[in-house]
Amino acid sequence: MRLADFETTTLSGDPYPLAAHAGEVVLVVNVASACGFTPQYAGLEALHRQFRGQGFAVLGFPCNQFGGQEPGGPGEIAAFCDRTYGVSFPLLAKVEVNGAGADPLWRWMADGAPGLLGSRAIKWNFTKFLVGRDGLVVKRYGSTTTPEEIGADPDFQAALAAPRPGPSR
Repeated sequence: MRLADFETTTLSGDPYPLAAHAGEVVLVVNVASACGFTPQYAGLEALHRQFRGQGFAVLGFPCNQFGGQEPGGPGEIAAFCDRTYGVSFPLLAKVEVNGAGADPLWRWMADGAPGLLGSRAIKWNFTKFLVGRDGLVVKRYGSTTTPEEIGADPDFQAALAAPRPGPSR
């Protein structure tokens, strides 16, 4: 499986095939509006704007599994992100990232980049997964890793420097 094999839904309920990001470097993040890490939205937006011309995108998936920190509906989440942080990267439908109801994309990413001591569980909001141009998971970043640190990370820089795939024949 690769990122492009998954389809999700936008925050407004429309289908969103992740094939739209084939050949891009993608940072997938479980976000929340009432979390101590919520200010990372500003850094995620800055990262998205700085590198999108190089084939990079941030994808935000609201999640209410950790302390009920994303209780709002789609309209509230979108308005908060726009008003407070000017978010322009795609915000997708609210998901569960752990347990029996975990979204298949999140299970796949957790399998591809286990956490500390091989744990598959997502520990908290603002866990981030870096997906390379080949559509495979490169690395997991914990909640405390800031977008600014990711932008300077050699693994992130190497993923951006990788050649974009050519057209299929």
